[in-house]
Amino acid sequence: MTNPVVEFLLEQSDRLAELAPECERMGRLTDETAAILRESGIMRMLQPTEYGGAEAHPREFIDAVTTVAHADPAAGWVAGVVGVHPWELGMADERLREELWADDPDVWIASPYAYSGIATRVDGGYRVSGRWQFSSGTDHCTWVVLGAFVAGPDGTPAMPIHGLHVVLPRSDYEIVDDSWDVVGLRGTGSKDVVIDDAFVPDHRILEADAVMSGQLAASAGRTQPLYRIPFWSMFPVGITAATIGICEGALQQHLAYQKDRVLAVGTRVKDDPYIMHAIAEATSEIAASRAHLVANISELHDILAEGGEIDWSRRAVTRRDQIRAAWRAVAAVDEIFARSGGNALRMSHPMQRYWRDAHAGLNHAVHTSGTIYHAATLTSVGAEPAAHLQALI
Repeated sequence: MTNPVVEFLLEQSDRLAELAPECERMGRLTDETAAILRESGIMRMLQPTEYGGAEAHPREFIDAVTTVAHADPAAGWVAGVVGVHPWELGMADERLREELWADDPDVWIASPYAYSGIATRVDGGYRVSGRWQFSSGTDHCTWVVLGAFVAGPDGTPAMPIHGLHVVLPRSDYEIVDDSWDVVGLRGTGSKDVVIDDAFVPDHRILEADAVMSGQLAASAGRTQPLYRIPFWSMFPVGITAATIGICEGALQQHLAYQKDRVLAVGTRVKDDPYIMHAIAEATSEIAASRAHLVANISELHDILAEGGEIDWSRRAVTRRDQIRAAWRAVAAVDEIFARSGGNALRMSHPMQRYWRDAHAGLNHAVHTSGTIYHAATLTSVGAEPAAHLQALI
């Protein structure tokens, strides 16, 4: 089956690649880059059909995100992060959905979900304040969804912890322009956002527990398999897809560079069996990473489509495999980058940018392996992981 979003992005891939160095220089996506993504429809792939979305299968979204990241790592990252938000907000209160999409189905919604703010209960909603880091693509977004803790009587997070996802329009938050000076994924413009005592009405509040448990989908009447996929299985898909797509782009850059390269000893790279062996292994590892990512999210979708349920152990295995796919792909890039010669280190050479951006992708919380590997292994031997090991699963 053809994917019209991917077809359009392939047609625009050369232009995305041409714009990528300018995105890095500016510290955000160029307006033209954002316009290409907007026209492609990639941000609407997981959006409900009644609001101009495609309700696409997750594997189609993966294909689109990797296609962008292959051409421009930063643009692929923004597509993967921002493109997931319509999936969650498609399950929100109908009043919020109307605010978001009734007049503009192409609206972009930023994040992050980290609980970096405090929400104080008032009549009709909450007063929210805080500062959040890593709001990818935020310059091109007109709404944001953020994590916040409900405040207790003393203004600190109430116990037991009560988390919210709060949704605000651009008029209610400030973007900190000088807050994104980093070594990798510079072009994503993942700047800080600040909120100072903004009122958020109840219909723009999503209970985090309801999101994570799937209750939000049920209450919104979303019976489609896409919306019944657990949050911590679905949200990381865009981030991991972008990381793998960056690795695919790095491989392409490496092959193009090595094609006619002659080593200092006078041997053509094509005649060096050791480099050829490393390239073959890296190519297979990156392909395996992509196949693994597609397979495990497709399995969840298929189970739900057939009327089944996703148990906790399967969620843990899904997260384990997503993380392993990302780390496997980046490790493969390390092998070929180390064999790209000194010229690949030059800032004028795209290989170094792909290498930096791939490693930056591993720094996202969804790619932290320790507790999730631990939890997945415990479930495989019939043991129940402790509560602190169940986070992000």
